[in-house]
Amino acid sequence: MAHPTQEVAGDERGTLLLFVEDQREALRRAAAGLTEEQTSSRPTASELSLAGLVKHVAEVELNWLRLAQQKPNEHARAPQDWHEGFRLTEGETLTSALAFWDTVKEQTTDFITAVPSLDDEFPLPPAPWFPENATVSMRWMLLHLVREFARHAGHADIIRETLDGTKAMG
Repeated sequence: MAHPTQEVAGDERGTLLLFVEDQREALRRAAAGLTEEQTSSRPTASELSLAGLVKHVAEVELNWLRLAQQKPNEHARAPQDWHEGFRLTEGETLTSALAFWDTVKEQTTDFITAVPSLDDEFPLPPAPWFPENATVSMRWMLLHLVREFARHAGHADIIRETLDGTKAMG
């Protein structure tokens, strides 16, 4: 895969997928080499853990993919269980969360590669934070994933540095 500083010549779709992948990798690197116990710990004032962040972003990506595909999300949570998406539950591990994310990543890449145009739109779900009857494009979805993953990669960097001093940038 190309480095994100190298735009994929003439290929907006490839460039956007490259930036999504770069942010996925930032989250993965933050958890690399740690024990399951370390990745599930919450060493900062936040309730976030590295494993919980990986689980969350995988579920978020799947949710946006299913919205774009206009299909039901087979992993949707009940509103009262939203907090379960930020921590591992019984039987879950960082390894299983990463494997799940790999399958979601593959599905997202296949879908975006096959969609006729990044201008194709899909409806946003009813929510207080979205305008009523709004639609967004596939391009918007990819940019939203970059934003979502980058935000949580920053959280992951802080958690990792707190755990063992490892810094993402130097």
